[in-house]
Amino acid sequence: MTSRVVVPSCTALTCTAAGCAAALVAWNNVVLPAMDLGPRGRAAANAGFGVALAAATRAAGVSAAELGWRRAGQGLRWGTVSAALPVAAYTVMLAVPPVRRRMAAGARRADHTEWVFVHIPFGTVLAEELLFRSVLYALARRASRRWHRVLTSVAFGLWHVVPARRAGDSVPGTVVLTALSGVVFDELRRRTGSVVAPMLLHLAINAGGAVAVGIATMPRR
Repeated sequence: MTSRVVVPSCTALTCTAAGCAAALVAWNNVVLPAMDLGPRGRAAANAGFGVALAAATRAAGVSAAELGWRRAGQGLRWGTVSAALPVAAYTVMLAVPPVRRRMAAGARRADHTEWVFVHIPFGTVLAEELLFRSVLYALARRASRRWHRVLTSVAFGLWHVVPARRAGDSVPGTVVLTALSGVVFDELRRRTGSVVAPMLLHLAINAGGAVAVGIATMPRR
């Protein structure tokens, strides 16, 4: 008697990808807020969730290459070049007095150093890139090589609904902006085959912005 290999249908793959996207959006907008954690707790929970889901997806049979865990060298090269762009932009912004004053309008966070070196790299960048450009990207690409980036980008935008509301930012504007940034991150992921490239760009945008605001709020001598 010969054994038969069961290949998941396109419908099953689509449902898996869509279910993963819905779970990610629910995590950041429903589950995590319900935990009522502080900034440090949210960063730890997000990082743990990202690592755990990525490990579970790998254990379920998704290859390391599909998850973007190969070709780190190419990802590093592309990511470094891409990261230079926001760093240069923040440098120019700080050099323009009206822009610098606008950046300094908000209060400096009491945990600014921890925010830059811990919360952003691990609670934001590591977690979100593992979840979106690694796990969801791989599952969505299995379901559709044509439309997978639409799902990942839309889900990435919706991931930011509650954080935008908590920060007092425009929710529609934040969703659109982060969805568009997701398109850029996904393109880096596609071109390099590595999750390292979007990680570095994401880190430069978020941490670089935080550092720039910190510099802008420092009193001048």
